[in-house]
Amino acid sequence: MQTETHGGASGADDRRLVTELIERWAAAVHTGDLDTVLADHADDIVMFDVPPPHDGVRGLAAYRDTWPPFFRWQAQGAAFEIISLEVTAGDDVAFAHALLRCGTPQDLARDPGHHLRLTIGLRKTHGRWVVTHEHHSFADTSGEQDTAGEQDTAGAEEQVRAIHRHWFDRTAAGDLDGLMAHIDDDVVSYEHDGPLRHLGIDVVREVCRRGLDASSGPVSWEVPDLTVIARDDLAVAWGLNRIRAEQSPGRTEESWSRGTRVFRRTGGSWQMIHQHLSIPYDPGTGEARADLRP
Repeated sequence: MQTETHGGASGADDRRLVTELIERWAAAVHTGDLDTVLADHADDIVMFDVPPPHDGVRGLAAYRDTWPPFFRWQAQGAAFEIISLEVTAGDDVAFAHALLRCGTPQDLARDPGHHLRLTIGLRKTHGRWVVTHEHHSFADTSGEQDTAGEQDTAGAEEQVRAIHRHWFDRTAAGDLDGLMAHIDDDVVSYEHDGPLRHLGIDVVREVCRRGLDASSGPVSWEVPDLTVIARDDLAVAWGLNRIRAEQSPGRTEESWSRGTRVFRRTGGSWQMIHQHLSIPYDPGTGEARADLRP
């Protein structure tokens, strides 16, 4: 812990006493020792705490009541540890400000720099220092989180678009193995043909193989209007699939269909867990309208 004191030489003892008082209080908070937490606090203490009430906790009895819920939360293994403390002491008034590690192991692993900020005001009464005011707060990082979230969302959406570009390239190359990249082993696919659903990557691989083999020449696939939305570890992509297949020299067939794909991010890698393909039908004849164009 880093400790600094400020004041004249005559106040050295007072600064030491205030420092020891605060360190003793913090240690008692961590161990759940309520009597020691309350010791050295004035009857008329005012605390501005992280949770409500917004106009502060006023009086020693109200201050006492705030601690049992905190102790229950801390019993999860949470830390409450001073990492820096600065004390300034006069003849009968002193104040200190400190930063503390305060959070569960999960909280601190997620954001090691998220520190509790603490300001303490004290007065000397009959030769004894007592705490008259505490102010606890965390910095509002919602703006930073929003920015980080926007950056993560944009990056995730680009990663899903890159997967599609990879699939388009591997389709043109006739690379069946490459087409299977980023498809989950347990994928559920609603294809153009039966059955109603295709379960697992091996079944989807066979559908793709038949599609590549159905053409005597190169096959291309693109989604010109591809739209991607990603939030956290889920992403959805949709658009119109344009398939072009060379059937004989100089003759290329083109078809359009509708496609929706769902991705899940696991271990930093996106995998398609579901896709739904369809071709509109003519309700009058019941026939698929593979001739439709956007």
